Amino acid sequence: MEYLTTRLNVGTISNMKAVELISTRIIYSETSFADLVLWRLPEPVKGSSHQFKYRLAYVVSGKCVLRYDNETGKGDHRHFGGKEAAYTFKTPDKLLADFQRDIARWKHENSNA
Repeated sequence: MEYLTTRLNVGTISNMKAVELISTRIIYSETSFADLVLWRLPEPVKGSSHQFKYRLAYVVSGKCVLRYDNETGKGDHRHFGGKEAAYTFKTPDKLLADFQRDIARWKHENSNA
């Protein structure tokens, strides 16, 4: 099992522009990968209380089976098992750890797929 370990230097800087912190694809197998995109923004997006914009997706056989995002107006949430639920964002490191944990959970629950 592959793990993504990332340490981010984050802080608040007045009058800053959006800063891309992560934009990467992690290949897990011939049929699965994760796309991770994370930005630090000068202001929170509508619906979120923090200054990060993110989209983390786990794709298996061309289908997105897990996604964490905070699209404008909806706030922080995740999609897992065909259901959408609120997500409590704490830090970028915690977000990445939770995403990796859910990938491991999905693999375990779908090991016969």
